[in-house]
Amino acid sequence: MLPARYAPVLFSLILSGMMSLIVTGVATLRALGPVEGFSEAWMGAWSLSWPVAFAVAFTASPLVRKLVSKLVKQPPER
Repeated sequence: MLPARYAPVLFSLILSGMMSLIVTGVATLRALGPVEGFSEAWMGAWSLSWPVAFAVAFTASPLVRKLVSKLVKQPPER
């Protein structure tokens, strides 16, 4: 198990990996269709996009958390 201090990094790593895998898969399929070599093209696109997605997810998450907290109604305190 990793120490709790790594939770934000791990969260960003897993979420960006999953999201970039799905998005590049859809975009590659749309661009190329189900052709031979699709998997290689998809993995090539994903290998470039995941580091970018991770950097954006990790650096933008504090701003996104603040924005979300301003957009949702907080439950009343008991």
